Amino acid sequence: MKFNKIFSGILLVASTAAFGQNLQNATKNTDNEFFTEAEKEFRALIAAEPLNANNYFYLGENFFAQKEVDSAIVYWNKALEKDAMNPISTVAAGKVKLIKGDVAGAKTLFTDALTKTKNKNAEVIRMIAKAYLTSDFPNTTETIAMLTQAVKVDPKNEFNFLLLGDAYLTSEPINPNEAIKNYNDVLDINPKSPRGLVRIGKLYTRVNSDSAANVNFAKAISIDPTYAPAYRENAELYLKYSNKANKAIENWKKYLELNNSQEARYRYITALYKGKQYTEVISEANNLISTGFSNFYLDRMLTFAYAETTTDKVNIDKGLASSDVFFKKVPQDKINFLDFKYRGQLFQAANKDSLAVIEYEKAIAKDESKKGEIFPVIAKAYLKSKKYQKGIDVLEEKLKTSGLTSAEYFDLGKAYFFGPKKYVLADSAFTKVIAKSPTFTSGYYWKARSIYFGNLTDKTFPAKQYYEKTFEMIKPEDRTLPANKSMVLESSKYLGDYYFSSVAKDLEKAKTYFTIVQELDPADNQAKAFFAKVK
Repeated sequence: MKFNKIFSGILLVASTAAFGQNLQNATKNTDNEFFTEAEKEFRALIAAEPLNANNYFYLGENFFAQKEVDSAIVYWNKALEKDAMNPISTVAAGKVKLIKGDVAGAKTLFTDALTKTKNKNAEVIRMIAKAYLTSDFPNTTETIAMLTQAVKVDPKNEFNFLLLGDAYLTSEPINPNEAIKNYNDVLDINPKSPRGLVRIGKLYTRVNSDSAANVNFAKAISIDPTYAPAYRENAELYLKYSNKANKAIENWKKYLELNNSQEARYRYITALYKGKQYTEVISEANNLISTGFSNFYLDRMLTFAYAETTTDKVNIDKGLASSDVFFKKVPQDKINFLDFKYRGQLFQAANKDSLAVIEYEKAIAKDESKKGEIFPVIAKAYLKSKKYQKGIDVLEEKLKTSGLTSAEYFDLGKAYFFGPKKYVLADSAFTKVIAKSPTFTSGYYWKARSIYFGNLTDKTFPAKQYYEKTFEMIKPEDRTLPANKSMVLESSKYLGDYYFSSVAKDLEKAKTYFTIVQELDPADNQAKAFFAKVK
């Protein structure tokens, strides 16, 4: 009997040690951002020790690290419910008050927790410090004093110095020198601490020393390839640069192998979007939405991705539907210029130009500094719907503010040509096109047309040189292409008339051009009339 009691006592001590080790493993998984694995371990601990407040507290921490605040509060309240005398339960109650904005009530509870431990339980001190540092009320002066006490109590614990460094970066003004000193103290205690290296990397990122930041993230990964935050921070560093989006994607993929959380998936989609991998954005975003993830930023990226891939026609309606969801969800003060621009782009792709124009006008109203960017697309929408004067007004306004590109001058010229039929202004616009894009055949063709239609009574053939240039620029083997055929036909008929006229009197050349017309269009009446005369 005595033996059994002793044996039972040994088992109890062994069991308690084992559960303590399991709690340590679970909290380490939270720190490594293996949130799902950590949650499983915490729930197993709760099932085995349902009255142990620590298990509930750290499960709450696990949810809080994932920004699931409501779930965190549930488990912090359970910690207090299970063991109100445990100082960590008092910390939990204080955290709940702090989140709800009751700073004075939180401080009273934190003081009570410190009193219970005679200010000599470093973990209680750290959890209070962490509560402040992750809240909207950092109270850094008091936090630094508390953590200094934690160092005295537990001088070899790297988490004291990690939090002290964080506190100095939260202080007003921030103190990066003290922060890096404390992060280096972490490495003095544990030279292979990926946490310390990642914190140093984050600090370098903050002061825009990105190459130094990358060195520290890479070193953290080489020390512990399973430390997920290193990949996350490295991905975020690369995400700052549009030309390094692929590196960000690569790091997010590695992070997702370790932590396939919704938040991680969301950040991965952000990297894909910045890398212009729109098809992958659509697939990943829809998968994430199907899991219940709701975020108007995600809806925005999905809408924009659809708008960038409208060559697949099904994406037009899907994009408009996604845009509808976005506008129902987004706060009014978060709507930006691009939200209206892309919605307009989707309407334009759907051949709903009037609706497109409305959205483009909203975009300009949202940010007038971007009107130079939106004017060309709004002009195209006007021209497509044959509202030529409105298109002209928009392009002339852009001309005054930031000038026009070759393509925009081309649109302006056609608007003058088809709208108010101001052929001189059309001619001038196409002259600009030729100057900016001398190999663009259509520039010469439309200049020729502007001269011709503006001088119908002029028998000197003033458009000859531009029709001639148009004809010369199109290779014989390319004359039947849809983009070229009408230009070749019109140029050939004009030149045929010129050489048949009294101005040139060159019948053979006239025959050459009208023969080309007949080859391209045997039913052409002008060619038929010519050959009826010359036979």
